[in-house]
Amino acid sequence: MSNLVAQSCLDSVLKSQAEIPVTIVTGFLGSGKTTLLNHILNNRQGLKVAVIVNEFGDIDIDSQLLVAVDENMVQLANGCICCTINQSLVDALWAIVSRTESIDYLVIETTGIADPLPIVRSFTTTDLQQVTRLDAVLTVVDVESFTSEHYHSEAALNQLIFGDIILLNKTDLVTAEVVNELDNYIRSIAPKARIITTQHGRVSLPLILDVGVNTTLRSSKSSHEHSHHLENDGFIAVSFESDLPLILPKFQDFLDRLPSDIYRAKGMLKFQGSKLRHVLQMSGKRYEMKSISVGKFANRSPPPNANQLVFIGRNLNAETIRMQLTECLAI
Repeated sequence: MSNLVAQSCLDSVLKSQAEIPVTIVTGFLGSGKTTLLNHILNNRQGLKVAVIVNEFGDIDIDSQLLVAVDENMVQLANGCICCTINQSLVDALWAIVSRTESIDYLVIETTGIADPLPIVRSFTTTDLQQVTRLDAVLTVVDVESFTSEHYHSEAALNQLIFGDIILLNKTDLVTAEVVNELDNYIRSIAPKARIITTQHGRVSLPLILDVGVNTTLRSSKSSHEHSHHLENDGFIAVSFESDLPLILPKFQDFLDRLPSDIYRAKGMLKFQGSKLRHVLQMSGKRYEMKSISVGKFANRSPPPNANQLVFIGRNLNAETIRMQLTECLAI
């Protein structure tokens, strides 16, 4: 966006509405960010909430799983937000705040391997700070699959360090002792963060929205130090698409044999002999497949027989994964 266009947008927005509060939702792969975002959208009680969702991978899965986003949703270009030097994010934000119809709140859902620090800088070092107010960085943690090895990734560690509110999600899957141990561990990393326990991303919205807990940028590191975290961390995304249905037993066997280097998988599935579509959500070795109504999707329904899958992890052999998936198809 040129300086003249940006200034014109700024002048227009400043005349039309007050600062828009912004919540950045971050968290490691499979922590439950999209589930939380759906909870927010389903319980917003009349608030006009705009959403920006970022995907890592060639196929847009997460935006298909969201509800009630239609014209208020801006899908960014492929790639992690913090690896695009934020220009696409800034343009998306200007497109939202300069709309004729005002909005009450803005939520940004990052990828599971995104460093929130450069995203925070978009609100503290650009003209956006005159029309938006960064309310909080909200970090979602999967207490069942949490391991300190995840945080060998600088980006994942920063999700905790810069989190104003940290949701310990999926607490129904572990003991109270595990939750307490994780609570103590996170407090040692982020002593000023508010920690909230939750199940299925269900949390009272007044506890996480418009809470005013974000203060200032809390790091002296330069943007350059954070711009190549995907390359340093070794994360890749493997995508797969086919119009042929999958054979369920073969596909389940394929999932059971996936390598431990795959941290997250998600997809829209069609199985042989079934008229239903299914949603795959996989975090670590645990996965679930739920049948859904095609009409539920927000203006992005894939073809009725299409399979769309994304696998995210480290040091993955894309050719092998795609070959094994092809063997699961009903040819």
